[in-house]
Amino acid sequence: MQSATLAVALAGSILVLLLHPAYALAAYIAALIWYPDYLRTTIGTLDISVGRIVVAVLLLRCLCNSQLRRNFVWSRLDTWVTLSMVIYVGIFCITRPLSAALENQGGFLMDTWLSYITVRLILTDKAALISFIKAASVPLAALAILGVVESVTHWQPFAPLFRFCPWQAPVGEVEEQLRWGLTRAAGPFSHSIMFGDCFVMFLPLIWSLRHQRGYWQTLAYVLSAMAIVGAISSMSSGPWVAVMVAIFCLAIERYKHWVRLILITLVLACILIQVVSNRPFYRVLADHLNFVGGDWWQRADLIDAAIEDFGQWWLAGYGGRDPGWGARTGMQVTDVNNEFILKGVRYGILGIIVLCAVLVTVFRGLSRALKQTTDPQLTSIYWSLGSVLSAVIVAWMGVCFFGQLPALFYSVLGIAGSSFGFAEHAAADSDRLLSTRYNNLILAYEQAKQA
Repeated sequence: MQSATLAVALAGSILVLLLHPAYALAAYIAALIWYPDYLRTTIGTLDISVGRIVVAVLLLRCLCNSQLRRNFVWSRLDTWVTLSMVIYVGIFCITRPLSAALENQGGFLMDTWLSYITVRLILTDKAALISFIKAASVPLAALAILGVVESVTHWQPFAPLFRFCPWQAPVGEVEEQLRWGLTRAAGPFSHSIMFGDCFVMFLPLIWSLRHQRGYWQTLAYVLSAMAIVGAISSMSSGPWVAVMVAIFCLAIERYKHWVRLILITLVLACILIQVVSNRPFYRVLADHLNFVGGDWWQRADLIDAAIEDFGQWWLAGYGGRDPGWGARTGMQVTDVNNEFILKGVRYGILGIIVLCAVLVTVFRGLSRALKQTTDPQLTSIYWSLGSVLSAVIVAWMGVCFFGQLPALFYSVLGIAGSSFGFAEHAAADSDRLLSTRYNNLILAYEQAKQA
């Protein structure tokens, strides 16, 4: 499959070199979600995916474009994202054999920081962002159709390709992936949960297109419905809960003044649940959110184990060793399927702190931008980005991102980082327009007075 991987990477590289930057970014996303990440081409001891090759070419194109470089303005979010990369890579290399660690983290940076900074360079205005969302929604809709086909017909065209994955055993028979008579669709992803969460990342952004004029206003509703169906086709409780959170966040967009009250109520409810039940609130929630048959009890056991062994991992993680929580979570080996705990296991408490700092910076930036604009389209974009991040945080309680998902997540972070300046630009343009109109009125008055 190496020749096929190289051919797809070459085609994707040509597209991102020839297309308009916003459409080139959409082509990168299409290559990312449609070609399996586990199919790699080997260069020496390195396994390179299609997404890494395409994003590297796209970034080089951006760096060679003087206009894109001029429009780029370093932000506070850029600082925190870069600092998080320094901490992740630094601690990883310190606690593991250096040569293998550098190879591993080189791929990690290509999946995360390169995706983030490429998006930041390309999406420099609202028009570019809207063009990107429109273009990216098309391959995502096709992916949703594939998910429905897999779920209903039990035919999984990408499943046989797992035998070419260098680090993972082939998937089981289709019958083992059935839930309620439907197959857990996975598409080109290595797991059905990753497949479902992919749609959650784009659903709110597509929903924001409803403010467009013409046929895109109608398509926004159709494509949003397709994204929801695509997430449901995964037949996994994680994506189902995440898409519910995203829909709830989008539904309360008209009632922004309720957000603070909702957050306070949630905090008080968690405290009340813990007091009344005499159990940690996350255990009670895990028992009642297990409506699709997922192992949510294991997620609660994982949190317990991480809290109990905090003294073992807080400084620099476990250095690549198994934390030894398998017996406590009902498994032979530890499955750290919580993104926050995974950061602690790999990088210690600093890894969790910088991740939280990045999320706080994004939400603060979105909140500030919301207060600066009255443009309905921009308001919807900011709210949709907040909805994406809220759904992702909930999803992280039950799964850690791997495969294509880290690149998609950091692309969303890049979109958020670029969008902060849109409100300021819109306000400046509005002020210039008002100033021009005022000057024209004064000039017309003076001319009329002289006449």
